[in-house]
Amino acid sequence: MEYLLQVKIGALFGLLLLTLLFGFIPARVRWFRDTNGTDTHRTVLSLISCFAGGVFLAACLLDILPDYLSDISAELAARQVETSFPVPEFILAAGFFTVLILEKLVLHCQERRAPASEREPLLHGHENGHGHTHGRVEAVGPELEGSGHHVHVDLQAHSPFRSFMLFLSLSLHSVFEGLAIGLQNTDAKVLQICIAILVHKSIIVFSLSVKLVQSGLHAGWVAAYLGVFALMSPLGIALGIGVMESHLDSGALVQAVLEGLAAGTFVYITFLEILPHELNSPGRQLLKVLFLLLGFCIMAALTFVG
Repeated sequence: MEYLLQVKIGALFGLLLLTLLFGFIPARVRWFRDTNGTDTHRTVLSLISCFAGGVFLAACLLDILPDYLSDISAELAARQVETSFPVPEFILAAGFFTVLILEKLVLHCQERRAPASEREPLLHGHENGHGHTHGRVEAVGPELEGSGHHVHVDLQAHSPFRSFMLFLSLSLHSVFEGLAIGLQNTDAKVLQICIAILVHKSIIVFSLSVKLVQSGLHAGWVAAYLGVFALMSPLGIALGIGVMESHLDSGALVQAVLEGLAAGTFVYITFLEILPHELNSPGRQLLKVLFLLLGFCIMAALTFVG
């Protein structure tokens, strides 16, 4: 077996094991799953979630979108496609609206199946100013308690459906990352890309695991999601190795289109689920923004170094 192939196989198993390690820390440690702890405990969990939001924002703006736009532009140029219509942006929007339509269809079907009594608000505005989020009661700031003001809480924040779409978009992107490793023709380039992916993927899978745990999914489903997600980059590497060994040069356009749909999905999840949920919940707003910025800056620094 040639040395380059050995390096790629080593990268495959390294990505698999490290992703599983960092992914199962929030999933298996009870501290992350406990929602009935002290105020300090809930605050720390909220700040970790804000940090994860910053990570996903950076992944969206600095990683997924630039990769997609670069790949689709190169593919259109290679095929000599010239049009004034913004094709890359349209594909991105298609991914965005696909998730939006699917989510609203799911919610519509749930509402039609639910009895009338289940459609009633579980907690009303006069009950101590508390809101309801997936069966958990979260106290708002003392300045809102008993004030009689209507407190808006996103009842679908961290829903299992949105968690699944987050998992799906990140998984597709992981396949393309692995593909980039598998298609390299020098061992130095393989190691360079692999190290960059190992570092930022460890942070992303940790953040993904936090979001899955917060969505209230059963532990078995969280483990299944993380297991499948861990396999995505190795799958991409294996596909890249297969393409290199068989000397095929097709499917690049399909890959670019799928990457665009995944990017549109990630835009939706980042800006309509993760960030609004973290920033609209009351209390410690400046600290939340600080941790959001911290997550973004760490990913930006890794992108700059990589």
